[in-house]
Amino acid sequence: MKTMKMIYPLAFALAVMLAATGCKHQPVGITPMKGVTPPPPYEPPPNTKGDNGLPPEPPINFDTNVIAQGIPAADQTLFGGMLEDTNALAAYTIHFRYDSAAIRDSEKASLQSVASALAADPATKLLVEGNCDERGTEEYNRALGERRALAAREALAKLGLDPMRVRTISNGKDRPVDTGHDEAAWQKNRRDDFILLHPNPNAPAGVPQS
Repeated sequence: MKTMKMIYPLAFALAVMLAATGCKHQPVGITPMKGVTPPPPYEPPPNTKGDNGLPPEPPINFDTNVIAQGIPAADQTLFGGMLEDTNALAAYTIHFRYDSAAIRDSEKASLQSVASALAADPATKLLVEGNCDERGTEEYNRALGERRALAAREALAKLGLDPMRVRTISNGKDRPVDTGHDEAAWQKNRRDDFILLHPNPNAPAGVPQS
């Protein structure tokens, strides 16, 4: 009997020890502190740069037929058969800041010269070609080039040039004047070229030119 009395306390003590040891392997939850918001789970920072280390491109949402001020596009059929003079207005090419279609104050004198040249010969028309540097996607640069050409058309309209005499196209990044891969080259390629259009005296009958 004495032996049995000794075994019971020992068995009870052993059971308590095993239970306490088992609790150490159970997961322990984190008790939030009052007034303290726990930090969110760690996530890698988002990629803030696009191709070639450039900032992400803004979404394209631009109507190429009507610019913001509501000037409609010129009738493309009125430009058929006209002769392109790429040299007449080459000195008045304007340039843009990176990722911008805003006309800078330093370019307004060139635009005035273009408007004056068209005013001097009412039979002429104008082709404005928007261009971009090599950075960014093909789709984005095509849209940006169009915005740049339309910005020049709007500015010329404000100077008194009939916008129906001005056609715009975008070359995107396909026609660089400098094939370098640095800022000096990119500055040259972010531009609007102005092509003077003359009536073609040898155009077939029925081809509208004015």
